[in-house]
Amino acid sequence: MTQASGTSLVRSISPIAAVALVMGSMIGSGIFIVSADMARQVGAPGILITVWVLTGVVTVMGALTQTELAAAYPRAGGQYVFLREGLSPLWGFLYGWTLLLVIQTGTIAAVAVAFAKFFGVLVPAVSPDVFVSLGHVPAPGDWLFTVLGHPPATPSYIDIGVSWQRVVGIVTVVILTVINARGVREAAWIQIVLTVTKVAALVGLVVLGLTVGRQAAALEANFHHFWGPGITLAIIPVMGAAMVGSLFSSDAWNNVAFAATEVENPQRNLPLAMVLGTGLVSLIYVAANFAYLNTLTFAQIAHAPQDRVGTAALQVIFGAPGLAIMAVAIMISTFGCNNGLILAGARVSYAMARDGLFFRKVGAVDPVHHTPRTALWVQCAWTAVLCLSGTYGDLLNYVIFAAVLFYFLTVLSLFRLRRVRPDLTRPVRVPGYPWMPALYGLAMAAVMVDLLIESPLYTWPGLIIVALGVPIYFLWKRVGGGVPHAA
Repeated sequence: MTQASGTSLVRSISPIAAVALVMGSMIGSGIFIVSADMARQVGAPGILITVWVLTGVVTVMGALTQTELAAAYPRAGGQYVFLREGLSPLWGFLYGWTLLLVIQTGTIAAVAVAFAKFFGVLVPAVSPDVFVSLGHVPAPGDWLFTVLGHPPATPSYIDIGVSWQRVVGIVTVVILTVINARGVREAAWIQIVLTVTKVAALVGLVVLGLTVGRQAAALEANFHHFWGPGITLAIIPVMGAAMVGSLFSSDAWNNVAFAATEVENPQRNLPLAMVLGTGLVSLIYVAANFAYLNTLTFAQIAHAPQDRVGTAALQVIFGAPGLAIMAVAIMISTFGCNNGLILAGARVSYAMARDGLFFRKVGAVDPVHHTPRTALWVQCAWTAVLCLSGTYGDLLNYVIFAAVLFYFLTVLSLFRLRRVRPDLTRPVRVPGYPWMPALYGLAMAAVMVDLLIESPLYTWPGLIIVALGVPIYFLWKRVGGGVPHAA
């Protein structure tokens, strides 16, 4: 599908745009926020930095592991295709199902509302208060565990309805969907501009934090007691649980492969973009946390108001204007992040529809703009529902385990394809095979085991969401006109 025909996607994503898509999809609001919760969990500056370094290493290993698959299958759908070809159509469908139901759309909704929250710093009328309520329902986790016979001691409820924050969030998603529906080249250029802008802002925060923002009290408290009272083996599971925040601030690097059909020279540019993008973002993230430690004491990081560590750091440097400066920076960051997520996510449901596993119209290509317009608007509509439901944050927590599971299964796909498809053209091969991808797979398995032990509330519901896709798959297999065929 390289030609510009009325039923084809076109290769309009340049190498620079591909790198921007990786970096822009990774950098959202997480790096400015999650270090607070991580600090509360790990208890020492050195362990916080270690978790971020380990996250960077694991993320780059994940990118290296998928380079071979991305170059061998440069088709719309990315990880959906890798699981479909390497394991079975069922596993591919379960990934696409979970991605559309929660992972991608939930992330887009959460990022959109994050944009609105920081817009509310500049325009206080954009508040989270629901002014049109559609009712109160138990939080998803409470409902699931009540069904399982373990109701929570203190139930929590979600107020479904309309607030100005949710409205603004939905408006940004609609605007970006319109842009993406009008052409991938336009969306790619916007992605480049927004990514350059927010990377420059984040690097600026790092430079300021390491130079003019250095505070004697922070340096004394953090670096003279870098490892806290001491390190024992008991810290290992705590670090694993803390990695949840950093891993998902570093996630979405694989989104570029979802749009592989539209990347120029994908056999070369997909692997390059994935490795270069993840490597650069991981370095910036570690540097940003060193900047926080130079500017704020560890206690200030752990107890930053509303977990806004980046805002607290800029307020130390600039005073009161720091709040507005950071609000603008995060608005740019989240807007650019969602542009990449919206562009890439629709390509998975598009690929599923082309395989007869989703509504066929979702697999249509706009004959004028050569974009999967229907898939983009389906994604937009469900994202809006999640925004109004107020459930997006909870749902993302519940699929943390599932997302890590799919990364693990993708490693198995790599190994299985090496065995059953030795004739497959592989323009790129995973460096350090089999040890490097095996080590990455073990790391993902360790995170899953750690989450099962440390955060059971967020693991079993995620598995239930994935499992609900099994009967849906067999239904679509029956009525959708067939199942995907291996290449």
